[in-house]
Amino acid sequence: MGLPQFNDIKALSNTEISEAIITTEKELFNLRFKKATRQPFKPHEIKYAKRRLAQLKTVLSLRLDALEQTSSKALVNLIQKQNYLTGNF
Repeated sequence: MGLPQFNDIKALSNTEISEAIITTEKELFNLRFKKATRQPFKPHEIKYAKRRLAQLKTVLSLRLDALEQTSSKALVNLIQKQNYLTGNF
């Protein structure tokens, strides 16, 4: 298992990314719990889980920001059209 690839994450849909975030957080919790209780685990898996979680959250936040930008532009255009139609400048 290698480090998670960013291109693999970019191909996922928003719902798949949300589900992957939840599962990765659970995996990271379990790894930390194993570490705290001195159970056998592979320490590099903590690094991989943290990196994957950061990548997932980054892609999701970028997509949500882009969606917010497009919706706010549409809202501004709608307000301008309404003001133009009513004569309020």
